[in-house]
Amino acid sequence: MVLLLFVDLDPDLAALGPLGGFFVLRTPGEALRPLATLAQAYAEPSSDPQGDPLGFRVRKVANALRAPELRIAASVAQQGLAARLWSVTLGCAALHGRIPDLDARLLRWDPDGSAPDDLWLTKVRPLPSDPASIADVVLHGHLEPLTAALHHRYRVASGLLWGNAASALAGAARQLDQWARAGGRTDTAARARALTAELLTHPLLAGTGTLTGTAFRRRSCCLYYRVPGGGVCGDCCFTRAPRSSPRAPSG
Repeated sequence: MVLLLFVDLDPDLAALGPLGGFFVLRTPGEALRPLATLAQAYAEPSSDPQGDPLGFRVRKVANALRAPELRIAASVAQQGLAARLWSVTLGCAALHGRIPDLDARLLRWDPDGSAPDDLWLTKVRPLPSDPASIADVVLHGHLEPLTAALHHRYRVASGLLWGNAASALAGAARQLDQWARAGGRTDTAARARALTAELLTHPLLAGTGTLTGTAFRRRSCCLYYRVPGGGVCGDCCFTRAPRSSPRAPSG
């Protein structure tokens, strides 16, 4: 009955496709590869290299960016995954008034995939789309254990990672707002903005930055400026890359 309930909303979450790759989520109708769940990624790694999907992803990002420190790659990897989780959840909430249950035990992830992160949801179960439910799914279900794992393993400042999470939320909302307005769906745009503003008051995100309309200015830096050829992002606390700073502000 749960699946039948979701059919009225969007059986394959296909309506999110036109918004771009960050909003796409593979569903049970698609072939599943034997990938790790995100619950396994957040857990302590085993001695088997195959049992460390999170470490594999951080090393892959580090190699791709030629990052001088693993903590930089950990920050970039976390922000990319946060953007995927926020995009799918916020997109469903704004379009359908329901969100899929993204329980970390149901969500499979390809750590060797390209960006945006490739995600498979093994069972579609609808949940309410109020801010508290969204926070439970994304913040408590994913970003809290992910932040704890990366802080413990790579010594990335927690404030920096929560700044990444807020930035990813604001970015998803901005893209959704632009798409909805272009299609004349002002109700969808308004709902996305309202949900985002409310979510940014959550204790885990409060104080990470300032939202003005759909523009967000964070109080921390994701460290991207420290990769070769990198610069500052549009919502960074810096207006230009610091010339010499061992550590960016953590928020």
